[in-house]
Amino acid sequence: MGSHGHPYAPAELELPGFVPMQLSQGQIVAPYLGASLFVVLAVWLLSGRCRRLSKIDRLLMCWWAFTGLTHIIIEGTFVFSPDFFKRENPTYFDEAMKEYSKGDSRYAARDTATVTVEGITAVLAGPASLLAVYAIASRKSYSHILQFTVCLGQLYGCLVYFITACLDGFNFWASPYHFWAYFVGANSSWIVIPTLIAIRSWKKICLAIGAEKMKRK
Repeated sequence: MGSHGHPYAPAELELPGFVPMQLSQGQIVAPYLGASLFVVLAVWLLSGRCRRLSKIDRLLMCWWAFTGLTHIIIEGTFVFSPDFFKRENPTYFDEAMKEYSKGDSRYAARDTATVTVEGITAVLAGPASLLAVYAIASRKSYSHILQFTVCLGQLYGCLVYFITACLDGFNFWASPYHFWAYFVGANSSWIVIPTLIAIRSWKKICLAIGAEKMKRK
């Protein structure tokens, strides 16, 4: 613990009423990974019952289910729990955010830009991601437009997240380990995967428009 009674950086960060963590890193990370794996496996198995779906479509359904639930449950809980760091009887999600704050103390400090980005992500991107699961399974005509739009939103959120950290001085992690594991590692998937999906959906949309133009000639 630092001089202000918490393990976060910068050392002068004030968190009145901070309650030390009651769960270890393993007790926090293991359930999250286990639940995520369960969701992915469940969606993969269920998607196998959908006719004419490629393996890529099934993998995309797994991703959108995982990311949608993460946005809604993890990020949504953070947004609507402003006092998570000082609860005497914290929930698992309170403890998870305390742990993640070691990689980015702006969460514990309730930085307005961070709360705003996470709020928009939880309320809009979360449900839209789950809608993408349905759209792919049902082969809806708006599937690729929806996926492309959500990907742009996720990439925009990541850009704001990283750029504001840079502008504010890159001084929010307790150690290099927490920087690479949480700040970089935990967020890199929402840069790499949405970029690949956006490119794929863009190509699919262009092909569909091109085919429609050919029919009209």
